Amino acid sequence: MRNKTFAAAVLLAAASLTLSACGSGDSGDSPVAVVSEDTAQKAATVLDKPFEKPDLVLTDTHGRKYDFRKETAGKPTLIYFGYTHCPDICPTTMSNIAVAKKQLPKAEQDKLQVVFVTTDPARDTPAELGKWLKGIDPAFVGLTGDFSTIQAGARTLGISIEPTHKDKKTGKTVSVHGTQVIAFSPKTDGGYVLYGEDATVDDYTKDLPKIITGRNP
Repeated sequence: MRNKTFAAAVLLAAASLTLSACGSGDSGDSPVAVVSEDTAQKAATVLDKPFEKPDLVLTDTHGRKYDFRKETAGKPTLIYFGYTHCPDICPTTMSNIAVAKKQLPKAEQDKLQVVFVTTDPARDTPAELGKWLKGIDPAFVGLTGDFSTIQAGARTLGISIEPTHKDKKTGKTVSVHGTQVIAFSPKTDGGYVLYGEDATVDDYTKDLPKIITGRNP
């Protein structure tokens, strides 16, 4: 990734353009994040001002209530907002993380929490999410619930999500959403690292051991 000495407003503008191939949209009044200046040639963007964990209480793939803050407290955590009918970026992102996770020692794999929050709750039921994630990594947590709750939670992380709609060209129902992965430190619970959709398996493989301990990638 190119050297980042962006002003906060520039980063925010870039984030609003980082949307899935399913569509495009505006990030609205998403919060501003400030990045550090030592991220040249890295997939990871280290934030000078980490995000607070979103106050998300949703439903997991077993139909149980899942309080994101409570369940991931003190644990290295990655969160991604996407949907199971996504044709490309969502499955690729989750698969990249899953492959990289498998390179970790078993003890570290058990520590890492990977949470996938649907942006298409009307179709992504707990059962549907569970089936989809089982083919990627059964240990990944899948969450669904009220769209407005999900949208508000994503917004606190600077991630834009729009309601699903039918694409005029294909007739398919699509979800427009930001494609960032946010990593939370087990030391502070702050979301201190951001990955874009161009992050590769090698990027995650290199960085996850550091994220597990709360170090900067």
